[in-house]
Order: sequence, then structure tokens, then C-alpha cells
Amino acid sequence: MNDLLLVLGWAGLYAPIALGAIGSVIGCAVAGQAAIGAMLETDGGHGRFVGVSAMPSSQTVYGIVVMFSLQRAVTEATAGGLAGIGILTGLALMLSAIRQGHCCASSIQATKSKPEVFGLSLAPAAIVEGFAVFSFIFALVVSAGIPKA
Repeated sequence: MNDLLLVLGWAGLYAPIALGAIGSVIGCAVAGQAAIGAMLETDGGHGRFVGVSAMPSSQTVYGIVVMFSLQRAVTEATAGGLAGIGILTGLALMLSAIRQGHCCASSIQATKSKPEVFGLSLAPAAIVEGFAVFSFIFALVVSAGIPKA
């Protein structure tokens, strides 16, 4: 049982970056595919499409910061907290990046047909980003309660 707890602790230590990056890859790919399709159908505004397709990459940055905030010895006293915070935050970052990619793809599709809705069409992606920020802040605050040694 103790070995399993330690393994989960180590997984939790690196889960925020790993899962956040997986989500960012998927989210950026979904939005990037929409951007490429929109470029074929429009004569301008291509830079906006590329910029929007990069929005889900922020979850990787949040994952890096959370990983560094969790850096401490993995012991029986710390493993449960590391596993809980790290794995759950990583899952939240991954899912938010994937869904943000879908929101960005929809924004790109709307903008190619009606460029004047560009800013407003990004609102759903910004809302999803907000949930990633909530989990990020939660992880930083709660990780302070895990013993350092």
C-alpha cells in the first residue's frame, strides 16, 4: 500500500505539466485545423486565426507553475496531497485546454464568415480559460498546506 501511495505522489508531482501539455496539444491542434481551413476560404486576417489557435497553450504554462509549486520530497506524509492536487489539477487543465480548442475553432469559423464578431466570438474561449485559472490558483493555494519535508 505504501508503494502505491508513493507512486501516486510521484504521478501527482508531474501530472499538471504532463496532462496540461496533452490538453494543449489537442486544443491547439483542433483550433489550428480550423485556422488552416479558414485561411483557404479568406483573403486576410490569417494572423488572427493563428493567434486564436494558440490560446489553449496557456494550460501548459499553468501546469509548469503548479508542478514547481508541488516540488517537495515524496513521502507518506506528502504523497496523498501531491497526488490529489497534481492529478486533479492536471485533469482540469487538460480538459479545459481541449474544450478551449473547440471554442477557438468555433470562433475561427464564425470570424471567417463574419469578421466583425471576432472579439465577441472569443468570449466562450475566455470563459473556459477562466476555469483553468481557477484550478491553477486553487492548486497554488492548497499546495502551500503540504509539508515541505
